Amino acid sequence: MRYALIIFLFILSQVAFAQDKQYSFVFLNKKTDAVQMPKEQLDKIMEGHMANINRLAKEGKLLAAGPFEGGGGIFILNTKSNEEAKQWLSTDPGVQANRWNIEILPFTFRIASPCKAPEPYEMVTYEFIRFDAVVSKFTSATYPDIIRKHDAFLKKLSETGNVVMEGTFGAHDGGILIMRGALQREVIEADPGLQEGLLEISYKKLWIAKGSFCEK
Repeated sequence: MRYALIIFLFILSQVAFAQDKQYSFVFLNKKTDAVQMPKEQLDKIMEGHMANINRLAKEGKLLAAGPFEGGGGIFILNTKSNEEAKQWLSTDPGVQANRWNIEILPFTFRIASPCKAPEPYEMVTYEFIRFDAVVSKFTSATYPDIIRKHDAFLKKLSETGNVVMEGTFGAHDGGILIMRGALQREVIEADPGLQEGLLEISYKKLWIAKGSFCEK
C-alpha cells in the first residue's frame, strides 16, 4: 500500500512535465553471445534490417532509429501497445536472427517530439544518457521528492540549449536524455537522482538522422 502511494504521488508530480502522447521505445542491446555467422550472411541480414526500417518509417510505424557506437541501437515506434510493438519488430531480419537483446518500454517525450527527418539524411552523433531507477528500502520513502529534484535538474539543464530530447519510461523505470556537444559527465552526475542513490546512469554515443527530434 505504501509503495502504491509513493508511485501515485510520483505520477502526480509528472503531470505538468509530460506530454500526452505515448510511444514504445525499443533498445536493440548488443548481444555479446550472438551466434557467429559468415560476413555474407550478416551483410544480408543488415541489408534486410535497413530495408525494414525504411518500410516501417514509410508506413508511419517507426518514428526514429539509430545505432549506438560500438553496437546496438534504438527504435521509437508509433504505438503505446507492447504487443503491437512486438509485431512490428518481428518483421525485422535482425530481430528474427536474434542479433540483439530487445527491450520495449513505454515512452513519453517531455522535451522535444518526434519529427520526420528531412531527406537526404544527415547523420549526426549525440550523447545518449540512460537513467534507470533503483527503488530500494533506502530510497522508497523519499522517491517522489528525489524525482521532483531530478526533474527540476533536467529542466534547468535544458536551458543550456544542449538538450536535444528528454523523456521518461514511466513511473519507476527511468528515462533518457540526448544531448549535443561535448559531454561533461560531472555536470550530469550532479543530478540529485544520482547523488541520492535513486538513479543509475549509462552513457553511449548515438548516430541518428538530424531532425529526428525536430531539432535544428
